[in-house]
Amino acid sequence: MEPTSTRLNKYLSEAGYCSRRAADKLIDEGRVTLNGVVPEMGTKVLAGDEVKVDGKTIHNNAKKRTYIAFNKPVGIVCTTDTTVEKDNIIDFINYPSRIFPIGRLDKDSEGLILLTDDGDIVNKILRASNNHEKEYIVSVDKPISQTFIQRMSAGIPLEELGKTTKSCHVEKLSTYEFKIILTQGLNRQIRRMCEYLNYEVQALKRTRIMNIHLECKVGTYRDLTETELNTLNETLKDSKKAL
Repeated sequence: MEPTSTRLNKYLSEAGYCSRRAADKLIDEGRVTLNGVVPEMGTKVLAGDEVKVDGKTIHNNAKKRTYIAFNKPVGIVCTTDTTVEKDNIIDFINYPSRIFPIGRLDKDSEGLILLTDDGDIVNKILRASNNHEKEYIVSVDKPISQTFIQRMSAGIPLEELGKTTKSCHVEKLSTYEFKIILTQGLNRQIRRMCEYLNYEVQALKRTRIMNIHLECKVGTYRDLTETELNTLNETLKDSKKAL
């Protein structure tokens, strides 16, 4: 695995010295040195490197962020309010530091949910207009017809929410099972869509959020890999924060 590196402007920003834009100006003016050398714009800082501004050493003591992928079991509630819900996700995971879920997954559903202590990435992922994909495997109570697939794909009017679902990819996997990829997150969306077509969801599992795949057993979690984080950040770089 390659050593973890940080762009110089981000390093100065995370150190609390200045904004990234201001850091770019300092670098352009030649006031920043990296290991005694005036660096080019876009240069990356590795662990152990010495960064100075106007001859003063800048230490980046930014806390390493936590990013985990959790395979939520059925029955666990995605809330941080541990006083209200007994079977809440925070108590279940019992992580040694404070983290919070990115979005929600119904109590009756299982599968992938991301947790972190990075509020910035939470806001970017949650903003619906960013159209980030989420993939699910769904089992229903009766045979899946081609009409069902076509209507689910085209969009379903959900009167109780006052919205029509966006067109999406739906693929039949077997007689009673299908895959669906959504780019929106309405309350109990898949269950409501199926109910509209007189189908009842028997099991629902989220298997992917953007480039992050499940890859761990029910009730367990794993750290996101450096590759996953790099791809995630690249995807989110032009995303606006949630309002």
